[in-house]
Amino acid sequence: MVSPIPAGFRALPLSAVQLSLAAVLKCGQSFRWTCYPLPSSLGTESSPTHEYRLCLRDRVVCLRQSSDYLFYRSVFPGEHLSAEQEGVSDEETLIWLKDYFQLDVDLVKLYDQWSDRDQVFNKLKSRFPGIRMLRQDPWENLVSFICSSNNNIPRITKMVHALCKQYSPSLISLPPPVLSESDSQGPAAYHSFPPPSLLAAPEVKSTLRGLGFGYRADYIQRTAKMLVDTHGSSMSNSESRENCEEWLVGLRDLSAEAAREELLKFVGVGRKVADCVLLMSLDKKEVIPVDTHVHQIAIKHYGLRTVGGSKGKGVMTPRIYDEVATKLADIWGEYAGWAHSARIYPKMPVLFTADLKAFSSFGIEPPTPATSIMDVGASTSAASSSKRKHSETRNEVEMQRKVMLMGAAVAAIAAATTVLAVVHDDPSLLEDDSDDLSSVEEGVSSPTSSRRVKRRRQSSD
Repeated sequence: MVSPIPAGFRALPLSAVQLSLAAVLKCGQSFRWTCYPLPSSLGTESSPTHEYRLCLRDRVVCLRQSSDYLFYRSVFPGEHLSAEQEGVSDEETLIWLKDYFQLDVDLVKLYDQWSDRDQVFNKLKSRFPGIRMLRQDPWENLVSFICSSNNNIPRITKMVHALCKQYSPSLISLPPPVLSESDSQGPAAYHSFPPPSLLAAPEVKSTLRGLGFGYRADYIQRTAKMLVDTHGSSMSNSESRENCEEWLVGLRDLSAEAAREELLKFVGVGRKVADCVLLMSLDKKEVIPVDTHVHQIAIKHYGLRTVGGSKGKGVMTPRIYDEVATKLADIWGEYAGWAHSARIYPKMPVLFTADLKAFSSFGIEPPTPATSIMDVGASTSAASSSKRKHSETRNEVEMQRKVMLMGAAVAAIAAATTVLAVVHDDPSLLEDDSDDLSSVEEGVSSPTSSRRVKRRRQSSD
């Protein structure tokens, strides 16, 4: 049964095995998407379960997904668009979507290739479909991953949203996609990501510290200033970007080694952060970001030799980093960075809890998706399907729906366990993830966390 097109949306034929919004937008690549649950009463069992929204510089993009279609629309500030203007804007949004999600890449074909090369991946691929790399704006991507140092997905998300709210005016306010009498939420204001010139002033440091950025405030301000001072902040003629942002985009034309060398010049950017930016916004599909968790996976599943019996729990030296990256690249090939994300990033909780009984059957039966910290509003519970009998046709539809729900479950577990691939190379930092988030917002840190921060500065993440 084909899901009806939601009112005001356009439809792009796209299977959920090619793109799972629930997994890709919540697995720690991008941190500005907001997610609204949709009531199950909106349509058939193949109908969208969530709406995702992102504020660009001139519009808010809204997405929904069924098992076979990606539904999209754009909302602009100001007066209602004419039919001709609406057609142009829809075409612009479609071009952006195809670029952002890199839809020219056949993910199913890649999964098959990785399965042929990697028997471990082959055993897991059916449980985690639709995970692909985003092609993000390099400036936003760089700042987001500077924020990732010693951090986790919920905290990074709060930081990035606070940054946008502080330094970008509200573009538009929108109500939730579905209103009910019991819904107490009002319209939400949407802010685009601020350009480097707005973050380069000296007073930005103290403002960001007040927002709970800690030492990362200094990194962000100094990086923005370096960009503006070196490459300028005048607006580019070809794009609505500053010249320094255009320079960052131009790193896509360099080799991975040359682009990495440029990124490493910025304050707060180490090898791992640089490689995340290379992979997620600079088209370096072969680059594999490595941390302690990836090192442990390479030892456990791919036969990498341990150093001094550490089993991947020691210090991440440049030599170990290169050995892990080379080993995995040899296994996964040209799109090794994509395979790394599909194989490791969203499924870290599964890999690291594989020996726990509670996770031994994960993905075999679809778990109930939990509400992520990125979700807006309360999730609408679905009626229990165990009490109903389905025909063969309805079973097929339900199986398609499970593809999306399993992706949502992956993302929910990733957020709940707060295991982010770019967390610093020290497993003890996971203890911080259970701290009261209010201390982050208020810029308060415990003596223990202060000592950790000092130690991380000395080790130059």
